Amino acid sequence: MDQPDAQTSSPAPNKRLHHLLFEWGIILLVALVVSIGLRTFALQTFYIPSGSMEPTLMVGDRIIVNKLSVDWGTIHRGDILVFKSPPTENCGGTPVVDLVKRVIGLPGDKLASVGNSIYVNGAKLNENWPHTEPLGNPIATLANPIVVAPHHYFMMGDNHADSCDSRMWGTITRSDIIGKAFLRVWPVTRIGSL
Repeated sequence: MDQPDAQTSSPAPNKRLHHLLFEWGIILLVALVVSIGLRTFALQTFYIPSGSMEPTLMVGDRIIVNKLSVDWGTIHRGDILVFKSPPTENCGGTPVVDLVKRVIGLPGDKLASVGNSIYVNGAKLNENWPHTEPLGNPIATLANPIVVAPHHYFMMGDNHADSCDSRMWGTITRSDIIGKAFLRVWPVTRIGSL
């Protein structure tokens, strides 16, 4: 005589819902930890509040900064860095916590300017990135150049005449650097690498 097949009992709907909620909770927790880890140690977005980096970065642009490129990489002349605002920064306007500028001088460099030209170690700097002239505030004279100290960097905005930068408040230390800007992500029409 045939016996009826035993029915497999499915978990109670309440138990399935708890299991599903637990799985989603774990997924969200892992995503949150990864997101915080990336922001703390690897990548961070920044908003551009002023025109000091025009035409490269416009007011309202959003950029992504790679923090690891400074910790494990090297800094080159021409890199765009985000760094903590120097305590001596007093250029008027609203105080800001972080600044974004371009590296002009590396440790050991001798910097000066004549007219609208910048000189590094006695040679005219080829600014092969977008920038505006006139230079505005001079850097120093060729006879008495600024010498960048070890582990320090001389920073300038691409909008030379409208930038409060190392010409006013001096060099920044490597420990104040947050990271290198490498990507503009907003507005959509201006997405691109830096």
